[in-house]
Amino acid sequence: MARRRNGVNISTNEDNFESVVNAVRDLSRYSVEVGIFASDDSFYAMIANVHEFGMKIEPKGQFLTIPKPAAEGRKASEIPGLFRPKGKNILAVKDGDGIKIMFVLVESVTIPERSFVRSTFDENESDWGQFMEGMIEKVVSLQMDARTLFEQLGARIAADIQEKITTLRSPENAGITKENKGSSNPLMDTGGLRSRVTWKVVEGNA
Repeated sequence: MARRRNGVNISTNEDNFESVVNAVRDLSRYSVEVGIFASDDSFYAMIANVHEFGMKIEPKGQFLTIPKPAAEGRKASEIPGLFRPKGKNILAVKDGDGIKIMFVLVESVTIPERSFVRSTFDENESDWGQFMEGMIEKVVSLQMDARTLFEQLGARIAADIQEKITTLRSPENAGITKENKGSSNPLMDTGGLRSRVTWKVVEGNA
């Protein structure tokens, strides 16, 4: 017996008919979620949200304190001899006859939108649909179960999002950010954001 469902040819016989029906039914039991999950790492989920949608950060006081490489990861309170030169929006320490700038003082910081999740979906949705169609044929021919299909789809989507993080170059980092990172890639620093992109297969009611 041959049938066509959702554009996929399904061939069955009396021996495997029930198994095929169950396999097709299982396709509606599962879905896949892809991204950086707060339940796994709330800090990187916050960072992902900031880059995905952009954000304006304003200080609680008068200025935000932006570190320079010379600060070596220290807070202003951890650096002895720190002072603000008259008329300058910097914090510095004495360095011989001159000064060494440790922080730049700014009234606000605007982090531009750098979508790496939504933009990847927009760019790859058609390819993912074709990939899934090929996997559905394997499910209905009993070469693969439905959960494996969604695991493979999740892995494919996560890999594409990771690639977008690696290759995205615009909008560029601000000059001081590039100086601190030593890189012009706006979404890559330690690789922590990229490595936390993952997927979860979710089972619902059939």
